[in-house]
Amino acid sequence: MILDIVVEKTDDGCTAEIPSLKGCECWAHDEDTVLDKVVDLASYYLKTDKKKFKLDKARISKQKIIYKLVFYKNI
Repeated sequence: MILDIVVEKTDDGCTAEIPSLKGCECWAHDEDTVLDKVVDLASYYLKTDKKKFKLDKARISKQKIIYKLVFYKNI
């Protein structure tokens, strides 16, 4: 399964969201922290161990960075 993570830089830090998971969004002072927080939330929402996730940077624009969260979920 592959999910998009959208990281947006703001005046006071960064926000991150996974649009395909309703309510999975967070804020932090820096990009690394916000990514860690949103991956923790995704782990909770998907009931999957965080260690199974792989994070790849896909695209960069002026204010937004798109990451791909890649994992295999056992059914």
